[in-house]
Amino acid sequence: MARDEIKTTRPRGVQTIETGGRILSALSRAKSPMQLRDLAEEVNISGAQLHPYLVSFREMQMVEQTERGQYQLGPFALHIGLSRLRNQNPYRDTIARVGALSDELGLMISISVWGMHGPTITYVQEFDGRIHANVQVGGNYNMTVTATGAVFGAFLPRSITQDVVDRELSDTEFQRRTYFKVDADAYAAAAAKAKIDGYAVTRDMPIPGVSAIAAPVFDHTGTIQLAVTVIGPTGFIDLAPDGIPVQRLMAFTGDLSRDLGHGAIA
Repeated sequence: MARDEIKTTRPRGVQTIETGGRILSALSRAKSPMQLRDLAEEVNISGAQLHPYLVSFREMQMVEQTERGQYQLGPFALHIGLSRLRNQNPYRDTIARVGALSDELGLMISISVWGMHGPTITYVQEFDGRIHANVQVGGNYNMTVTATGAVFGAFLPRSITQDVVDRELSDTEFQRRTYFKVDADAYAAAAAKAKIDGYAVTRDMPIPGVSAIAAPVFDHTGTIQLAVTVIGPTGFIDLAPDGIPVQRLMAFTGDLSRDLGHGAIA
């Protein structure tokens, strides 16, 4: 066997465990308890083959049988899921992955969480092609004029964000420094659009020549934990919905959210 073939050979697994995994995966996707025949069809094995797996899983409390004889995940499956959630850290997991996304896109990326003064920058992944933007750890994004602000406005309760928004709208110095009119209706429209699209975009705002795309990361309760923002020169960053930066950012935050359990409970 050639050396290259040895490198690409898939490690040998245990077929019965892989089959068991498919059974548990099918039960986890089910909206309600399943009949044995339906589960067998979903996993593409016979009922006779399936039954011994279910007996063993019931002994382990991975699967339980209802009074009607249907099957669903059992209490041990719940304990495994809870253990996974306890060991998840949204911030740590995002930092561990964001460098690869920055290298792929060739753009700066920041991570923000909600703080006392609004979206607070907690991590910045620089890129070689530096841009003239005041994006620093410990700083804050404005709510009313940034993609990050629109994302937090879209996915946090208004009772949490409104005070910060009101302070910006009444801040005459902030209004004077901006190159454009800070408008409550424009902000509300941007937040509403972010709610629908799942991400927000700003072009040449709040800094002329710099544009951004921001998207949320959710936990298993559906609560936004942080926002990931891709930042770059306007002439370089593609802001189109089908552009690579938007598509890759959405895939990135979607994967993180799923790993944190988002969408696991329908």
